[in-house]
Order: sequence, then structure tokens, then C-alpha cells
Amino acid sequence: MKKIGFIGAGNMGTAMIRGLAKTDYINRKDLFVCGRKIEKLQPLETEFQGIQLTTSIEELAEQADIIILSVKPYTIPEVLTNIKNKLSKDKIIISVAAGVTIQDLENLTTKETKIVRVMPNTPALVGEAMSSITPNGSVTAEETEIITTIFASFGKAEVVPESLMDAVVGVSGSSPAYVYMFIEALADGAVLNGLPRNKAYKFAAQAVLGAAKMVLETGEHPGKLKDMVTSPGGTTIEAVKSLEDSGFRSAVINAVQAAAVKNSNM
Repeated sequence: MKKIGFIGAGNMGTAMIRGLAKTDYINRKDLFVCGRKIEKLQPLETEFQGIQLTTSIEELAEQADIIILSVKPYTIPEVLTNIKNKLSKDKIIISVAAGVTIQDLENLTTKETKIVRVMPNTPALVGEAMSSITPNGSVTAEETEIITTIFASFGKAEVVPESLMDAVVGVSGSSPAYVYMFIEALADGAVLNGLPRNKAYKFAAQAVLGAAKMVLETGEHPGKLKDMVTSPGGTTIEAVKSLEDSGFRSAVINAVQAAAVKNSNM
């Protein structure tokens, strides 16, 4: 079993750490977490006894076989400069930093360094992440499979070319925020019609969860599943028309495009 180390434990890093620590994929003693202040990491140690904490990125880089950089993009050069001499030819660097390309990472290390660019999302916290996996030329097919398995252990993961990374950010990396807004708006509509707030959130969230699960498990086109709900002259088609009148689809498409463009310009 390879040892996995996280440099950075912000929102995304913590979501991945918690997602991975809850699985049987890795022994917790083989899971390392590095942060600037040990006291900020201690809640993770309390929750998942056995994981290894450190404030030294050099120590983590020495111990871990797979090093996950879950830090802000602007700190990547400093981090890689500090650990570069610890990177043996067998170690794998994984970056989840938006806008930092494989070329950027190779320039900070070497072209022979095993580098994987990953775009996960925060539902890793509940074991439902969606992660894209993009290895460089030094990563073997077997190693790519290992990385994919790691990220699939707390959700789903797919290998994609780096040229599609901006699209992934728009449709998956940033989209939990859009979905939360949609759930909140659904609940507001229910409250407007008299449903108590706590029940409104539960009905709205479960409806979104169930609909998403049907898309994934049936393999049916979303349009076909929509048609199954829209009876002629019924309430649903009336609601669908209202959404179309308000530019619902265009608003969502524009949101995905805006996130993709922003990521490409970072």
C-alpha cells in the first residue's frame, strides 16, 4: 500500500482527507497531512485516529509515495521548490490547484517527475466527489489506475486530457455551488407555498439527489427522464415552460462557460 500525503488542509483538502480516511482503501497510519499550524489539523486527528500530522513539507515529501498538493495556486512554486530534492523518481505529485498546468508543474520540477493534475470537488466529504485525472507522460498506465482508484474511493473519477480541464472545472469543480443555489431556490419556492423551511430543504435536496442518481444508474438521456415526469397539460410542463421563459438553460450554460473561461485565464 502506498503512503499518501496531503500538503494543505483547506476546504478542498479537508474534504478529500475526510473522504479518503472514511474508506477502507488506505490504512490511516499511511495517510499524512501537512499544514502550517498543527492545532488546525488536530480536529482531523481526533476524528480519524492514526493519521500522521506534520508542519514540515519536507518531512511529508520524504515519507509519502503520493504527494497531493491541495494548496492555493500561487503557493505551488514555493512548495515544489522546498521539496524538489525529496522527489525521487518513483514519487507521484498530484496537483488539485485550479489553473496550474502540467507544463507549469514540470517547469518547477523536471519533465521526468511523475505528475498528475486532478480536479475533484467538495462532495468528496460525503463520498460523492467527481474527479478528473490527467497524468503526464512519466506516469505509467498502472500508476494512473492507482490514482484513479484513490479518487474513486470517495466518489467517481475519470481520466481526461488536459485540454478538457477548463470544461471539467465548469461542469464539476465549481458546479456544487450552482446546485446549492438551485436547492435553496427550490426550497424558497416551497416556503412561498407554505412548506416549513426545514422540510423544504429536505424535499428539495432529496429530489436533486434522486434525479441525479437516476441519470447515473439508468443511463437514460436526461431529456427522456424529464419527459417521463411531464404529463400533457400537467403541472410539471407548466413549470418547465416557466423555467424556459426565464432562460434557465442559458443561465446554466453561461455559468459553466464563465467558470471555464476564468480557469483558463488563471
